[in-house]
Amino acid sequence: MEPQFLELGDGRRIAFSKIEGEGTGVVFLGGFASDMTGTKAVHLEAACKAKGRPFLRFDYTGHGQSSGALEDGCIGDWARDAREAIGALAEGPQILVGSSMGGWIALLLARSDPASIAGLVGIAAAPDFMGDLESGLDKEQRRLMASTGRAEMPSDYSELPIILTRKMFDDGSRQTIFGRPLHLPFPTRLLQGTDDEDVDQSVALRLLAHASGPDIRLVLIKGGDHRLSGSSELVLIEETVDSVASAGKRRR
Repeated sequence: MEPQFLELGDGRRIAFSKIEGEGTGVVFLGGFASDMTGTKAVHLEAACKAKGRPFLRFDYTGHGQSSGALEDGCIGDWARDAREAIGALAEGPQILVGSSMGGWIALLLARSDPASIAGLVGIAAAPDFMGDLESGLDKEQRRLMASTGRAEMPSDYSELPIILTRKMFDDGSRQTIFGRPLHLPFPTRLLQGTDDEDVDQSVALRLLAHASGPDIRLVLIKGGDHRLSGSSELVLIEETVDSVASAGKRRR
């Protein structure tokens, strides 16, 4: 399916794919330097289409087919993209499914406007990971960051390195999840692989302890990696979204 585009007033152009349906919609929020064509997003779209459920996936600015360059953005910018795309393209409270950085963005949206969210599913959610990236810079990367405000980081998902910037780190410190109280008043499920080399399971445990709410659960997947995109894991994600939708109906 060819993407559609949402034109925003300040020149941003957000690529998206949307299906119509009945009931509570699902929005997929992708990870850092990824795009909306990933395995999890496409699988979940097909699952929602089969169930007649509305679904939305999109690329943040600087990602995929949206406008802009990755190195010009930051967490706050991408959270704004998500907020405006959902506001323009979805109706009513949505179930947010956030993968890696998308989990961080979902939590930021939950903090700023919990009434707009019907449920949340975090897949290897990575709140506050910019701080971890900065602390992990080597000596040469630190020198470049200090002198130019930029440094390169190898990517497991692309032949080209990812450019990290001072703006990303500074903004990340302002968007912290763990630095302020977090209340999630809707069904929340956190899926985390025990063999995730990018987001340690201790992050999921810390998030579980940090957040307050009436219905928050953590599922650890033994042997699961950061992608969580194997066939059994995709089924688990689909089933988790269904359970969140059902739990939300019972609460209403």
